[in-house]
Amino acid sequence: MAFKCVGVIPARWGSTRFPGKPLHQIAGKPLLQHVWERCLCATKLDAVIVATDDMRIAEAAFAWGAEVALTSAKHRSGTDRAAEIVATTHEFTHVINIQGDEPLTEPKLIDRLVREFEKDPALEMITAAHLFENAEDVSSPHQVKVVVGANGDALYFSRGVIPFVRDSDAAVPCLRHQGIYGYTRKLLLRFVRWKPSPLERVEALEQLRALENGVRIRVVVTGSGSPGVDTRADVETVERELLSRQRSAAAKKRRLTR
Repeated sequence: MAFKCVGVIPARWGSTRFPGKPLHQIAGKPLLQHVWERCLCATKLDAVIVATDDMRIAEAAFAWGAEVALTSAKHRSGTDRAAEIVATTHEFTHVINIQGDEPLTEPKLIDRLVREFEKDPALEMITAAHLFENAEDVSSPHQVKVVVGANGDALYFSRGVIPFVRDSDAAVPCLRHQGIYGYTRKLLLRFVRWKPSPLERVEALEQLRALENGVRIRVVVTGSGSPGVDTRADVETVERELLSRQRSAAAKKRRLTR
């Protein structure tokens, strides 16, 4: 079967910390629309689908031209929503699961994940990480850390600080995990059938289910991350960055048209 990759953006209304977050207006557009538009700039995706169980989100996404799939309201995670989509079709061999609350997601990162799959047919799962920019964030349980082996694959993910630095002279980088994932269709359908694993339950990190079941997870290390909107307090920071980029793009366009 020919290689074909779909980008899935899971979106739900009922966030406990920020209900209605996908349609919250940021820099003149709903948050989810910003994410969708960024995904369309990626050149390696054969389709981009918004996956939701809420008609408010579905109708809004239809209105701005997105392809939408209505998924079950019983799903516990975006991974489950993505799996439901590919379970009903054999059209796609690979899936990129994109966070619906990260409007600054880099299209080049999406393309890079897809290229890794194209280069390594044995690769089943991939994600991304970057060096912590703020030392204070390293100790936060809300920032997920990852340790990577010499082969570029994940050794472990944790909300705790890893690795533990016993010798202050040691120079091992601390990497912040980014919440973008890629899977082969076959692995994704196996993954959602596995029961939550012990380490997953302890850390509340779904990717540990894959590691505990022997899955190799490639980690692409990037120069920087893309800030997400977890709470209303994050809106101002992300909006400021979006508006700055919009102004820069408009200025560049004016220079080119002179």
